Amino acid sequence: MKIETHIAHFTQPLYLESGRILEPYQIAYETYGELNNDASNVILICHALSGSHHATGLYEGDKKEGWWDELIGDHKAIDTTKHFVVSTNVIGSCFGSTGPMSNNYPSNTPYRLKFPVLTIKDMIKAQKQLLSQLGIHHLKAIIGGSMGGMQALQFAVDYPNFSDQIIALATTYATQPWTIAFNKVAMEAIRHDVRFKNGHYEKDAFKEEGLMGLAIGRIAGHISYLSPDSMSKKFGRNYVNNDGLFELFGRYEVERYMEYNTSNFSKLFDPLSYLYIIKAINTFNLSRGYDSLHEAILRIKAKTTLISFTGDYLFFPKEMEHIHIMMQRNHQNSSYYEIESDYGHDAFLVEIDKFSNIIKESLEKKG
Repeated sequence: MKIETHIAHFTQPLYLESGRILEPYQIAYETYGELNNDASNVILICHALSGSHHATGLYEGDKKEGWWDELIGDHKAIDTTKHFVVSTNVIGSCFGSTGPMSNNYPSNTPYRLKFPVLTIKDMIKAQKQLLSQLGIHHLKAIIGGSMGGMQALQFAVDYPNFSDQIIALATTYATQPWTIAFNKVAMEAIRHDVRFKNGHYEKDAFKEEGLMGLAIGRIAGHISYLSPDSMSKKFGRNYVNNDGLFELFGRYEVERYMEYNTSNFSKLFDPLSYLYIIKAINTFNLSRGYDSLHEAILRIKAKTTLISFTGDYLFFPKEMEHIHIMMQRNHQNSSYYEIESDYGHDAFLVEIDKFSNIIKESLEKKG
């Protein structure tokens, strides 16, 4: 599989939904496979909150593959011997695309809290500019899970003729209060960490020790990505062997797991980017800009495949089923699959074997 990593630079203004302008900006992206002669084999991959453009493959010297490595590659469900796959890093992130710690041109100081609030609409508008710069004006498919699924659906509504297919997993038509409440924990934990300094920290300030506020906020997020069943199976009521049961801060294995994973995450992910991205997730609503959700859904022309998971406690299956029911009533081309899973929201990243054939068959099926 041929892997290429790039950063695209844009000097033309990006007009944002808020009324503000981002100029200039850049987008980090990777491509896998080869573009065919008529550019009819392009698939766009959209990532979730903490993801990046590195969706598959292994960088030299790294031990961890891209976040959808089991799904994308030669002779896999998203087959890079047949398709030219483009995976982008959203604006606002901290993995190469323009975000709050990028320099506020023409100065050499970061935007920090002067960075504009972004929406999912803004993210896909930037991606469409990238594709246009690459000479790609039509897609075979757009695929994404969670926030990536939001992007896929937003593409379908805002640019109805842009892609033949939309495949959205573990997502929703509008972020609900339950999810916004989880995100609130992260937001407040970050804001009230004294080392956050109201966003005026230095670049790479948390590379060595991480930011405790982000780690705590990530615990809340991580709980929402799992399910009660998956946590019981993974940890049970096991206690850390060298922690005393009657020590006040003695830990169960689930507590140690949360500490370890979220502490590492806080060293890798920028806290301002985290705040800006969860704001984009919170404000996601397919009906914004249209008279109703029905009007927005009615705009979709792409063949749409919706995949939810029974154990998802972040974006419940009924939210995706609601989109499917509306599309069916409108006689639009929609398929809905509710996958039996007790893993939780992150099943779309972990239990690939349960839905890879659905994606493979959808991409191979014509019409």
